[in-house]
Amino acid sequence: MEDLINSHRTRPVAVWLLVGVFMIMIQVMLGGITRLTGSGLSITDWDPIIGAIPPLNHQEWMTAFHQYQQTPQYRLLNADFTLSNFKFIFFWEWFHRLWARLLGVVFLIPFIIFLIQKRFTKGMVKPMIILFLLGGLQGVVGWIMVESGLVGDNIRVNHFKLATHFITAMVLLCYTLWFALSLIVKPAKRTVNPPLKKLTVSILIILTIQLVYGSFMAGLHAALAAPTWPSINGYTIPYGMFRMQPAISNIADNLITVQFIHRGLAYLLVVLIIVWFFKALKSEKASLLHKICWLPLAIV
Repeated sequence: MEDLINSHRTRPVAVWLLVGVFMIMIQVMLGGITRLTGSGLSITDWDPIIGAIPPLNHQEWMTAFHQYQQTPQYRLLNADFTLSNFKFIFFWEWFHRLWARLLGVVFLIPFIIFLIQKRFTKGMVKPMIILFLLGGLQGVVGWIMVESGLVGDNIRVNHFKLATHFITAMVLLCYTLWFALSLIVKPAKRTVNPPLKKLTVSILIILTIQLVYGSFMAGLHAALAAPTWPSINGYTIPYGMFRMQPAISNIADNLITVQFIHRGLAYLLVVLIIVWFFKALKSEKASLLHKICWLPLAIV
Protein backbone atom coordinates (compact mmCIF):
# COMPACT_ATOMS: atom_id res chain seq x y z
CA MET A 1 0.00 0.00 0.00
CA GLU A 2 3.02 2.29 0.27
CA ASP A 3 2.76 3.48 -3.34
CA LEU A 4 -0.71 4.85 -2.61
CA ILE A 5 0.04 6.65 0.66
CA ASN A 6 -1.41 10.18 0.70
CA SER A 7 -2.96 9.56 -2.70
CA HIS A 8 -6.33 10.98 -3.64
CA ARG A 9 -7.62 7.44 -3.95
CA THR A 10 -6.93 6.18 -0.43
CA ARG A 11 -7.10 9.30 1.74
CA PRO A 12 -10.93 9.13 2.19
CA VAL A 13 -10.51 5.51 3.30
CA ALA A 14 -7.95 6.58 5.91
CA VAL A 15 -10.26 9.33 7.20
CA TRP A 16 -13.12 6.83 7.39
CA LEU A 17 -10.96 4.46 9.42
CA LEU A 18 -9.91 7.25 11.79
CA VAL A 19 -13.58 8.11 12.36
CA GLY A 20 -14.00 4.43 13.24
CA VAL A 21 -11.11 4.68 15.71
CA PHE A 22 -12.79 7.65 17.42
CA MET A 23 -16.12 5.84 17.61
CA ILE A 24 -14.52 2.69 19.03
CA MET A 25 -12.85 4.83 21.71
CA ILE A 26 -16.27 6.26 22.62
CA GLN A 27 -17.68 2.74 22.69
CA VAL A 28 -14.97 1.58 25.10
CA MET A 29 -15.80 4.55 27.35
CA LEU A 30 -19.49 3.68 27.20
CA GLY A 31 -18.60 0.11 28.13
CA GLY A 32 -16.74 1.43 31.17
CA ILE A 33 -19.72 3.55 32.23
CA THR A 34 -22.01 0.57 31.71
CA ARG A 35 -19.87 -1.54 34.01
CA LEU A 36 -19.43 1.16 36.67
CA THR A 37 -23.18 1.76 36.84
CA GLY A 38 -23.93 -1.97 36.99
CA SER A 39 -26.07 -1.67 33.87
CA GLY A 40 -24.73 -4.54 31.77
CA LEU A 41 -27.40 -7.10 32.67
CA SER A 42 -30.42 -4.82 32.36
CA ILE A 43 -31.28 -6.03 28.83
CA THR A 44 -31.74 -9.78 28.88
CA ASP A 45 -32.02 -10.54 25.17
CA TRP A 46 -30.00 -9.84 22.05
CA ASP A 47 -31.98 -8.51 19.10
CA PRO A 48 -29.60 -6.75 16.68
CA ILE A 49 -32.40 -4.98 14.75
CA ILE A 50 -35.53 -4.50 16.88
CA GLY A 51 -33.42 -4.07 20.00
CA ALA A 52 -32.35 -0.63 18.77
CA ILE A 53 -35.80 0.68 19.73
CA PRO A 54 -36.18 1.22 23.50
CA PRO A 55 -39.50 0.78 25.33
CA LEU A 56 -41.84 3.54 24.16
CA ASN A 57 -44.66 3.38 26.70
CA HIS A 58 -45.37 2.30 30.28
CA GLN A 59 -46.50 -1.19 29.30
CA GLU A 60 -43.32 -1.85 27.31
CA TRP A 61 -41.21 -0.55 30.19
CA MET A 62 -42.98 -2.87 32.61
CA THR A 63 -42.38 -5.82 30.27
CA ALA A 64 -38.67 -5.03 30.10
CA PHE A 65 -38.54 -4.55 33.88
CA HIS A 66 -40.30 -7.87 34.41
CA GLN A 67 -37.67 -9.60 32.25
CA TYR A 68 -34.92 -8.04 34.37
CA GLN A 69 -36.69 -9.18 37.53
CA GLN A 70 -36.11 -12.79 36.46
CA THR A 71 -32.32 -12.33 36.56
CA PRO A 72 -30.13 -13.40 39.49
CA GLN A 73 -28.79 -9.85 39.74
CA TYR A 74 -32.23 -8.47 40.49
CA ARG A 75 -33.22 -11.24 42.90
CA LEU A 76 -29.95 -11.26 44.87
CA LEU A 77 -28.72 -7.67 44.58
CA ASN A 78 -31.31 -5.22 43.29
CA ALA A 79 -34.61 -6.52 44.66
CA ASP A 80 -35.42 -3.01 45.94
CA PHE A 81 -35.19 -1.50 42.45
CA THR A 82 -38.03 0.71 41.27
CA LEU A 83 -38.96 1.24 37.64
CA SER A 84 -37.04 4.52 37.77
CA ASN A 85 -33.88 2.71 38.95
CA PHE A 86 -34.31 0.20 36.15
CA LYS A 87 -34.71 2.91 33.51
CA PHE A 88 -31.36 4.38 34.56
CA ILE A 89 -29.38 1.15 34.12
CA PHE A 90 -31.37 0.22 31.01
CA PHE A 91 -30.36 3.49 29.34
CA TRP A 92 -26.61 2.85 29.62
CA GLU A 93 -26.76 -0.71 28.33
CA TRP A 94 -29.13 0.32 25.55
CA PHE A 95 -26.91 3.27 24.55
CA HIS A 96 -23.82 1.03 24.61
CA ARG A 97 -25.53 -1.38 22.21
CA LEU A 98 -26.96 1.46 20.09
CA TRP A 99 -23.48 2.91 19.61
CA ALA A 100 -22.29 -0.52 18.47
CA ARG A 101 -25.08 -0.60 15.89
CA LEU A 102 -24.15 2.92 14.77
CA LEU A 103 -20.55 1.76 14.39
CA GLY A 104 -21.77 -0.98 12.09
CA VAL A 105 -23.70 1.52 9.96
CA VAL A 106 -20.77 3.96 9.80
CA PHE A 107 -18.56 1.10 8.69
CA LEU A 108 -20.92 -0.55 6.19
CA ILE A 109 -22.30 2.42 4.23
CA PRO A 110 -18.94 4.07 3.39
CA PHE A 111 -17.54 0.60 2.68
CA ILE A 112 -20.17 0.08 -0.02
CA ILE A 113 -19.58 3.59 -1.41
CA PHE A 114 -15.80 3.11 -1.53
CA LEU A 115 -16.30 -0.29 -3.14
CA ILE A 116 -18.37 1.29 -5.91
CA GLN A 117 -15.80 4.07 -6.32
CA LYS A 118 -13.02 1.45 -6.47
CA ARG A 119 -10.99 3.12 -3.75
CA PHE A 120 -9.82 -0.18 -2.27
CA THR A 121 -6.54 -1.55 -3.56
CA LYS A 122 -5.68 -5.22 -3.72
CA GLY A 123 -3.51 -4.83 -0.63
CA MET A 124 -6.50 -3.63 1.39
CA VAL A 125 -8.60 -6.76 0.88
CA LYS A 126 -7.06 -8.86 3.65
CA PRO A 127 -7.01 -6.06 6.28
CA MET A 128 -10.61 -5.22 5.42
CA ILE A 129 -11.74 -8.84 5.88
CA ILE A 130 -9.94 -8.96 9.23
CA LEU A 131 -11.67 -5.72 10.23
CA PHE A 132 -15.08 -7.20 9.40
CA LEU A 133 -14.32 -10.36 11.38
CA LEU A 134 -13.05 -8.45 14.41
CA GLY A 135 -16.16 -6.27 14.45
CA GLY A 136 -18.48 -9.27 14.23
CA LEU A 137 -16.48 -11.16 16.85
CA GLN A 138 -16.77 -8.25 19.26
CA GLY A 139 -20.56 -8.33 19.09
CA VAL A 140 -20.72 -12.09 19.65
CA VAL A 141 -18.25 -11.98 22.54
CA GLY A 142 -20.23 -9.13 24.11
CA TRP A 143 -23.42 -11.19 24.18
CA ILE A 144 -21.61 -14.29 25.48
CA MET A 145 -20.30 -12.10 28.30
CA VAL A 146 -23.77 -10.75 29.16
CA GLU A 147 -25.26 -14.24 29.02
CA SER A 148 -22.77 -15.41 31.66
CA GLY A 149 -24.40 -13.06 34.16
CA LEU A 150 -27.93 -14.29 33.52
CA VAL A 151 -27.56 -17.89 34.72
CA GLY A 152 -27.48 -19.60 38.11
CA ASP A 153 -26.85 -17.22 40.99
CA ASN A 154 -24.50 -14.91 39.12
CA ILE A 155 -25.03 -11.25 39.95
CA ARG A 156 -22.34 -10.08 37.53
CA VAL A 157 -20.70 -11.29 34.33
CA ASN A 158 -17.84 -13.78 34.29
CA HIS A 159 -14.56 -11.87 34.65
CA PHE A 160 -12.79 -14.03 32.06
CA LYS A 161 -15.47 -13.20 29.51
CA LEU A 162 -15.37 -9.54 30.52
CA ALA A 163 -11.62 -9.54 29.87
CA THR A 164 -12.15 -11.23 26.49
CA HIS A 165 -14.76 -8.62 25.53
CA PHE A 166 -12.45 -5.77 26.51
CA ILE A 167 -9.33 -7.18 24.84
CA THR A 168 -11.16 -7.88 21.56
CA ALA A 169 -12.34 -4.25 21.63
CA MET A 170 -8.76 -3.06 22.10
CA VAL A 171 -7.53 -5.33 19.31
CA LEU A 172 -10.21 -3.89 17.01
CA LEU A 173 -9.24 -0.35 18.02
CA CYS A 174 -5.50 -0.90 17.50
CA TYR A 175 -5.97 -2.76 14.22
CA THR A 176 -8.20 -0.02 12.82
CA LEU A 177 -5.68 2.64 13.86
CA TRP A 178 -2.80 0.67 12.34
CA PHE A 179 -4.73 0.25 9.09
CA ALA A 180 -5.45 4.00 8.91
CA LEU A 181 -1.86 4.98 9.69
CA SER A 182 -0.54 2.58 7.06
CA LEU A 183 -2.43 4.68 4.50
CA ILE A 184 -1.31 8.04 5.88
CA VAL A 185 2.27 7.87 7.11
CA LYS A 186 4.85 8.25 4.37
CA PRO A 187 7.69 5.71 4.23
CA ALA A 188 10.19 8.52 4.85
CA LYS A 189 8.48 9.26 8.16
CA ARG A 190 8.72 5.67 9.36
CA THR A 191 11.49 4.48 11.65
CA VAL A 192 13.31 1.15 11.32
CA ASN A 193 14.86 0.41 14.71
CA PRO A 194 15.01 -3.33 15.58
CA PRO A 195 16.10 -2.89 19.26
CA LEU A 196 13.35 -0.32 19.85
CA LYS A 197 10.86 -2.55 18.07
CA LYS A 198 11.69 -5.42 20.44
CA LEU A 199 11.15 -3.16 23.44
CA THR A 200 7.89 -1.90 21.94
CA VAL A 201 6.62 -5.45 21.41
CA SER A 202 7.59 -6.34 24.99
CA ILE A 203 5.70 -3.32 26.31
CA LEU A 204 2.64 -4.20 24.22
CA ILE A 205 2.62 -7.76 25.55
CA ILE A 206 2.89 -6.58 29.16
CA LEU A 207 0.27 -3.90 28.51
CA THR A 208 -2.12 -6.53 27.13
CA ILE A 209 -1.66 -8.64 30.26
CA GLN A 210 -2.20 -5.51 32.35
CA LEU A 211 -5.46 -4.78 30.51
CA VAL A 212 -6.58 -8.35 31.17
CA TYR A 213 -5.89 -7.86 34.87
CA GLY A 214 -7.67 -4.52 34.76
CA SER A 215 -10.71 -6.42 33.50
CA PHE A 216 -10.28 -8.98 36.28
CA MET A 217 -10.15 -6.12 38.79
CA ALA A 218 -13.40 -4.73 37.39
CA GLY A 219 -15.19 -8.06 37.04
CA LEU A 220 -14.24 -9.31 40.51
CA HIS A 221 -14.57 -5.89 42.21
CA ALA A 222 -11.10 -6.68 43.50
CA ALA A 223 -10.33 -3.07 44.41
CA LEU A 224 -12.66 -3.41 47.40
CA ALA A 225 -10.43 -6.13 48.86
CA ALA A 226 -7.57 -3.65 49.38
CA PRO A 227 -8.64 0.01 49.08
CA THR A 228 -5.22 1.30 50.14
CA TRP A 229 -2.18 2.73 48.33
CA PRO A 230 0.77 2.42 47.98
CA SER A 231 0.54 -0.54 50.36
CA ILE A 232 -1.97 -3.34 49.92
CA ASN A 233 -3.80 -3.45 53.25
CA GLY A 234 -0.61 -2.32 54.94
CA TYR A 235 1.72 -4.79 53.20
CA THR A 236 4.10 -4.62 50.25
CA ILE A 237 3.55 -8.33 49.65
CA PRO A 238 0.07 -8.84 51.09
CA TYR A 239 -1.19 -11.71 53.19
CA GLY A 240 -3.52 -14.25 51.57
CA MET A 241 -2.09 -14.27 48.06
CA PHE A 242 -1.87 -18.07 47.91
CA ARG A 243 -4.79 -19.20 50.06
CA MET A 244 -6.87 -20.70 47.25
CA GLN A 245 -6.56 -24.28 46.00
CA PRO A 246 -5.42 -25.29 43.49
CA ALA A 247 -2.63 -22.72 43.76
CA ILE A 248 -2.85 -21.67 40.11
CA SER A 249 -6.41 -20.39 40.66
CA ASN A 250 -4.98 -17.55 42.77
CA ILE A 251 -3.62 -15.95 39.60
CA ALA A 252 -7.07 -15.10 38.26
CA ASP A 253 -9.57 -15.63 41.09
CA ASN A 254 -7.89 -14.42 44.29
CA LEU A 255 -8.83 -10.76 44.77
CA ILE A 256 -5.63 -9.88 46.61
CA THR A 257 -3.38 -11.67 44.11
CA VAL A 258 -5.15 -10.08 41.15
CA GLN A 259 -4.68 -6.64 42.68
CA PHE A 260 -1.02 -7.33 43.51
CA ILE A 261 -0.29 -8.40 39.93
CA HIS A 262 -2.25 -5.48 38.49
CA ARG A 263 -0.29 -2.96 40.54
CA GLY A 264 3.04 -4.66 39.88
CA LEU A 265 2.49 -4.63 36.13
CA ALA A 266 1.62 -0.92 36.30
CA TYR A 267 4.91 -0.11 38.02
CA LEU A 268 6.81 -2.23 35.50
CA LEU A 269 5.13 -0.47 32.58
CA VAL A 270 6.06 2.96 33.95
CA VAL A 271 9.73 1.96 34.07
CA LEU A 272 9.71 0.38 30.60
CA ILE A 273 7.94 3.33 28.99
CA ILE A 274 10.45 5.76 30.49
CA VAL A 275 13.25 3.64 28.99
CA TRP A 276 11.36 3.51 25.68
CA PHE A 277 10.96 7.30 25.66
CA PHE A 278 14.68 7.98 25.96
CA LYS A 279 15.48 5.40 23.29
CA ALA A 280 12.85 6.83 20.93
CA LEU A 281 14.17 10.32 21.56
CA LYS A 282 17.36 9.30 19.77
CA SER A 283 15.51 8.57 16.52
CA GLU A 284 15.76 10.80 13.46
CA LYS A 285 14.31 14.23 14.25
CA ALA A 286 12.35 14.26 11.00
CA SER A 287 10.65 10.96 11.78
CA LEU A 288 7.12 10.71 13.11
CA LEU A 289 8.42 8.61 16.00
CA HIS A 290 10.63 11.43 17.27
CA LYS A 291 7.71 13.86 17.15
CA ILE A 292 5.28 11.69 19.12
CA CYS A 293 7.64 9.77 21.41
CA TRP A 294 6.44 11.86 24.37
CA LEU A 295 2.86 10.62 23.97
CA PRO A 296 3.15 7.23 25.79
CA LEU A 297 5.02 8.94 28.63
CA ALA A 298 2.32 11.61 28.93
CA ILE A 299 -0.43 8.98 29.00
CA VAL A 300 1.36 7.03 31.76
